Amino acid sequence: MKLREMDYMDSTHFWGRIWMVGMGLMLLMFPVATCVYFNAWPQATPLLQGLLAIVPMYWTVGAIEVVTYVPMLGAGGSYLGFITGNLTNLKVPCTITALNKVEAKPGTPEGEVVATIAVAVSSIVTTLVIFIGVLLIVPLTPILDSPALKPAFDQILPALFGGLGIALIGRNLKVSIAPIVSMIILFVSVPSLAPKGAIFVPVAAVIAIAAARIMYKKGWLK
Repeated sequence: MKLREMDYMDSTHFWGRIWMVGMGLMLLMFPVATCVYFNAWPQATPLLQGLLAIVPMYWTVGAIEVVTYVPMLGAGGSYLGFITGNLTNLKVPCTITALNKVEAKPGTPEGEVVATIAVAVSSIVTTLVIFIGVLLIVPLTPILDSPALKPAFDQILPALFGGLGIALIGRNLKVSIAPIVSMIILFVSVPSLAPKGAIFVPVAAVIAIAAARIMYKKGWLK
């Protein structure tokens, strides 16, 4: 099939794969270029020890994020979101808000377009904010490091997902019980995991999906 004859989804997957592979190579080339320039290569044993400590967790979370977020973000939004990153904090909340505003459902052509636009706008705004932040980081550092503002910055993520959670829980009360109870039990049992709560969002989503499937089969959901 010629490129100009591709439909929207074929074109999205074609360019998405190219950009995903290209971005992966770019990320890998920076440490390689640094090692080549300084002629300083990591030793195999310490490198493997470090990877074994973090890779299982991040690979597991990464796999869960793909299963959880792709149906919501659609093809275009998924490629763009995973390339630009920060899905849990920015891309997913923006997509959920956009879909709710226009009353579009994930997996539909309308949802595909809305999700892609939401992720794109989020990426552009994030880039602009980072650019402005780089310019203002020095004059704003004393204000941002103020002890009076620290409690507010610590609650940004809970406040963000709290606002989204209220709307979603209200619409899916039965489905929300299982993930909420599971996460409460987890964090009460192991309080040290609370600062890393963001990485458990995909886990809670998988629990919600499993609970919804069970309740649907039992006829508890319409």
